[in-house]
Order: sequence, then structure tokens, then C-alpha cells
Amino acid sequence: MTNIPPPPQIEFTNVTKTYGTVTAVKDISFSVGRGEFVTILGPSGSGKTTTLMLLSGFETATSGDIRLAGQSITSVPSWRRDQGIVFQNYALFPHLTVRRNLEFPLEMRGIAAAERRRRVDRILERVHLSGYEDRVPRQLSGGQQQRVALARALVADPPVLLLDEPLGALDRNLREQMQGEIKTLHREFGMTTICVTHDQEEALTLSDRIVVMRGGRIEQIDTPEQLYDRPASRFVANFLGEANILSGLDVPALPEGPVPVGSVAMIRPERVRILPCDAAPAPDAGRRQRVAGTVAGVVFAGPIRKYEVRSDSATLSVREHVSSEQPVFAAGDTVALEWLRSDLRVVAE
Repeated sequence: MTNIPPPPQIEFTNVTKTYGTVTAVKDISFSVGRGEFVTILGPSGSGKTTTLMLLSGFETATSGDIRLAGQSITSVPSWRRDQGIVFQNYALFPHLTVRRNLEFPLEMRGIAAAERRRRVDRILERVHLSGYEDRVPRQLSGGQQQRVALARALVADPPVLLLDEPLGALDRNLREQMQGEIKTLHREFGMTTICVTHDQEEALTLSDRIVVMRGGRIEQIDTPEQLYDRPASRFVANFLGEANILSGLDVPALPEGPVPVGSVAMIRPERVRILPCDAAPAPDAGRRQRVAGTVAGVVFAGPIRKYEVRSDSATLSVREHVSSEQPVFAAGDTVALEWLRSDLRVVAE
């Protein structure tokens, strides 16, 4: 007997959204599996927030269809879509206590008072806010307010959770802490989650898959590992991390053949080694490419040292983990850069 995979939880089919003469989303199609964590990533104006607003029901598609569990929701109002949503500014009721903020979505669903109290107590314990139920939002830190917003989205156990730049208002340390908390909550609750962000590190950390958008269109959809290691285009390579585009260098044929017309070779900075200019060739020198250059700049960033090196035809970035065994180069030093040809990637221009 053939195993038939379950249908996707969310489906976008040829969805377009226009505002007058401006097209914010252009004929996008993708699906999200039940329990999957998918991040929509892109720069400002890419259409990522509009896509989330179409799914939430706060905007209506100009054309195309959006389906939830196989049922079209294009014409369903937002309040009937049974989704939890967390906004960047938290959107907590400032005059209500934490408990009342969390009870509100349960009241809207007609849940009895005793059950509301049980659910609120349980979710407060889960987000480490037991004892804070009688405070109002202004009495909480930014991280605590974010936990309340997450708790409010989760307390009614909706099938879909939407996150709109959920960590954008937090400082770096708190943002990293909350990333771990969101991953843990997603594993525990298992709900289908769509997150919108412009933060590449956040997308790589949280996601099962990432949808990269540009100019209202989908540029590439894949797992974080595949997107980083096998970007389809120069835009994706540069947007998701750092990339050395080798268009000015003479790149020998790659393992899979010559670089096609309309494409360029790319290598990530951490795949490039920086060596003294007179370093002996490696035993596998035939598998490597080496170029000479001059160090233009050095930045010490804790565990990472960053070099910018000028060759005859390009400026290349190098990122290496700091080690006491490594030589340290200074601006003006002549060096050699070396990489495995198998680490080169071909991306569309």
C-alpha cells in the first residue's frame, strides 16, 4: 500500500496583491506542511509583510487563492481564521493585566472562566512568568512583554502561529535568548508557524525552511543549510550571509564543469584560507586555487578575525576563527588566499 503524504496546512496559489499601481506581491505560490516552521525573509519592500498580512486576513488578495487545511480562506475575515499572531510592537492591551491580556482571546472563543484560568496559569508557567499575572505591560521589561505576547498567541492552541518581526525590538542578547525559547515552544506545541523577518541569523536559527523574497516575488525556497550552501542567485548569496563573487577572477573549470553564461562563481568567506605569501603548496594543491593579494583591512570580532584582501582583480573577504596557532596579518601585508575548488558555487547573476 502506497503511503500518501498529508496535504499541506497552508497553500498560496498564484497570489497577487496590488495597491493602486503598486504590486506588493506578484503571483507567489508555496505551501507549508503541518507543524513546519517557515520563515519569510527579505529586505524592506520585498513583500514579506504583505504576504503575512494576506495569510492573517488583515489584507485581501487581489487575485489567487490561500487555503488552510484544504479550505479557501481568501474571503474569510481575520477574526474567523483561528490563528495566533505576535506583532513586533507586542500589541498588548496597556490597561489590562497580564492575566486579562491572556484571557481575552479565550473569552472571544466563549471558553468558561474556570478553563480560562487553568489555561492561563499553564501558559504563564511555560513562559516563565508565573507571579506576573497581576502586572500591566508598563511594569514589564521588553523581554517579558514579548513572552506575554507569545503566551497570548499560544493560549488558545490555534493550529497556525504567525510571527511578525517578533524579536525586532529586543537587544542582541535578549533576541538570541528568545530565539531559543521560540524554538523550544515550537517543538512542544507543534503548531504550523510562519515568521516574517529581515534578520538572516534569526531565519537560519529558527526555520525548517526559508522563503527568500525580492521585489514581491519568491527568489528561492529551501532549508537553511541548502540556502546558505547552494544559493540559486547572486541576490540570495549576498542577502543570506556574506559572499565573495568571483566575477573578476579567472576561475578554472569547477568540478561540475565551466561557469555557465549568465552565472558567476561564489565562495563563502569562511571557506577561504589566508596564508603567508611564501607558504608551501598543500599536498592536494591540484584541488585548490590560490591567488596573491594585499591585506586592506583587519577587524577583530571576538571569536572571528575578518580580513579584506585586494587581489589584482577583486577584493575578497576572509573569516577565520581565532586561534593561537594562526599567523596574524596586518594591513599592507602580502598574503596568499587559497580555497578548494569544490567549495565554489555557481549562482545566477
